[in-house]
Amino acid sequence: MMKILRAAVLLAVLFATTPLLAVQPDEMLSDPKLEARARALSIELRCMVCQNQSIDDSEAPLAHDLRVLVRERLKAGDSDTQVIDYLVARYGEFVLLRPRLSWHTALLWGLPPVILLGGLATLVMVARRRGAAKDLIETTNLTPAEETRLAELAFDREASDPVQQSH
Repeated sequence: MMKILRAAVLLAVLFATTPLLAVQPDEMLSDPKLEARARALSIELRCMVCQNQSIDDSEAPLAHDLRVLVRERLKAGDSDTQVIDYLVARYGEFVLLRPRLSWHTALLWGLPPVILLGGLATLVMVARRRGAAKDLIETTNLTPAEETRLAELAFDREASDPVQQSH
């Protein structure tokens, strides 16, 4: 009976918890469509203090100010693109969690695929070299004189190796 009670309490606690969001009720817009747009934009914008969180998730005062600014711009009638452009003009590309593709961000976007392709090409080259070396070893036939000389060298090495003699 005690196990069932504990399980019920645990389930109640798990289902009763809700994720805490940084957006405060006083920030939210009364128009649900505008609020949905503001939330969508807030997810795309970086908190300049936290740097790895969106302003939607951050509790930093600057993130609060940016959330309010986004909502003010939307209430003023700006489109989503205009809001983003305004914030980029004011704070730079760094405010975007996913920077735009442009000449000055080409390295940021292009370097990971180049490194991945370079790594794959290196793996292919190493695999081919190993396969070629294996084929070369398998196809190389020693003459009877070479086999005799190889056996002599192996025998001489065993005879002169102190480790081999102790066993």
